[in-house]
Amino acid sequence: MNQVLEILKYTLPALVVFLTAYFLIRSFMKNEDRKRRHEFSMNQKDSILPLRLQAYERLILLLERLSPDSLVMRTSKLNLTVAELQNELISTVRQEFEHNIAQQTYISNQAWDQVKAARNKVIKLINDSAADIKPESRGIILSKRILENAMELENPPAQVALQFLKKEVQELF
Repeated sequence: MNQVLEILKYTLPALVVFLTAYFLIRSFMKNEDRKRRHEFSMNQKDSILPLRLQAYERLILLLERLSPDSLVMRTSKLNLTVAELQNELISTVRQEFEHNIAQQTYISNQAWDQVKAARNKVIKLINDSAADIKPESRGIILSKRILENAMELENPPAQVALQFLKKEVQELF
């Protein structure tokens, strides 16, 4: 019995010291890990923020270029027929969109959906405007019709998406 008490006299304090050291070191390690993760996330945010802003800038530029008045002014040529101009306009919209498709990586899904919806509405506006014009007519007639139809819209397709993107950019700060 004396020997057991003698063993306990040395092992119990050693066990208490060991457990105290273990929990202190574990707590310290967790805090250090948390700090490292926080620093990493802050560094990552600092490097990604400029890319996100650039993506928003490029998509805003895309939407400006897809607005019917800008699109018609850039694409219209005097010698085109309605069918040729319609194909040219739709091709331009698709090329512009495809050129910026990678930007979806840096923006929210809702913002990307707004950009896609704007593209689809612009194409629909072009097709609807061309629907009741003879395909062999002069392209200037289609240009005028597109601009007239765009002016009648309460919310132009690109404007809705533009407002959404601007709102999201403001939320970043």
